[in-house]
Order: sequence, then structure tokens, then C-alpha cells
Amino acid sequence: MQKTIARDLLSIGAVFFRPDEPFTWASGIKSPVYCDNRLTLTAPAVRNDVENGLMQLIKENYPDAEVLMGTSTAGIAHAAITAHMMGLPMGYVRGGAKDHGRKNQIEGKLEPGQKVVVVEDLISTGGSVIEVVNVLREAGADVLGIVSIFTYGMKKGLDRLAEANVKNVSLTNFDVIAQTAADEGYIKPDDVARLKAFRDDPSDESWITGGRG
Repeated sequence: MQKTIARDLLSIGAVFFRPDEPFTWASGIKSPVYCDNRLTLTAPAVRNDVENGLMQLIKENYPDAEVLMGTSTAGIAHAAITAHMMGLPMGYVRGGAKDHGRKNQIEGKLEPGQKVVVVEDLISTGGSVIEVVNVLREAGADVLGIVSIFTYGMKKGLDRLAEANVKNVSLTNFDVIAQTAADEGYIKPDDVARLKAFRDDPSDESWITGGRG
């Protein structure tokens, strides 16, 4: 599954590697990768692989799931489609509470004690998805864990998930996609080590020159 999803994401440019012409993040960090998993929604064949994969992960890792909750906004559609396929209720968690009406942050019915799986599209440093987990826990949900399409496997993200005592299972990850990209000619084989160096420490830009100064 990991390689299939990796090929899917590469084929539609949802994960796009450019190690020789890095992208610049809002933080100023230079990155060899651009991710936009929203593109899966407009590629029916890829979307089918993704939703079937998420359903499989949930059944295998969280068989007691009662509700799926998407992250706002990228996880909402995937949570809705997967919940529909599984016959489960779904909702989503806003980035902040509304300033009008009932001032909800959690949209959809959620009963205290219900077993919830969070659906996310991408995990890098883990901050946003852990906020969602905390909001659900504060509302009384029993958060079984997270499913996501893609994870970087960055140390900061792994440490945050561990500190929050929450499990994440992804369809694919940075290492698999990087190797698949090299195998299929999207990047050069010797770029894989550079990409992993970025993953290990995004603030160290020596990967740009491949350690050649």
C-alpha cells in the first residue's frame, strides 16, 4: 500500500520533489518538497486508493472506531468519504471556535465517551493535529488515534505525538515516497540521501549542496 500511494501522489504532483530548486516555507526554511494532498480529491482513481486505504487502516488499527473526525480543512473530505464507505458518523474540528451561533469548534454530534479516529491529510511537526486531538479529548471523546495520508516522520512530529500519547498510522511516508521518486525517475538516486537529511533536520541547509559546502 505504501508504494501504491507513493506512486499515486507523485503521479498527480500532490508530493513534488525539487531538491535542486528548493521551495521556501513561510518560516523561511528551504524545503526540497511541496505537498498538496488536496489534489487527490480531483483525481478519482487516486482518491479511490486513498479512501480505501484509510478504511483499511482504520479497520486494522482501530476496529472499535465509532466516529471519524476530520481536521479542518484538508481532512474533512477524506473523513466524510471514508465514513460513508464504513457506515460511520463523521464530523470535523475547526481551527478555532465560531464567533457566532452556538460557537462550536466541533461540528457534528459527538457524545462523551465515543471512540474517535482523527482523519488528517499530512503530518509534519504534528502541532495542528494534536490540537484537534486535545479539543476532542476535552469534549470527552476517547481518541483511539489518527490516520493520515502522508507523514514526514520528522523528529519534532514524532516527539509531539509521543508526548500527547496518540498513535498515528499513515498510508505512506517521506522515506517511501523519496525512494519511489528515485526508482521512477522523478529525482536522481543520490538525491534520496539529501532528502532524508532535510527530513532529519529541516533547519540545516547543508543538504542543498549535498554536504559539498
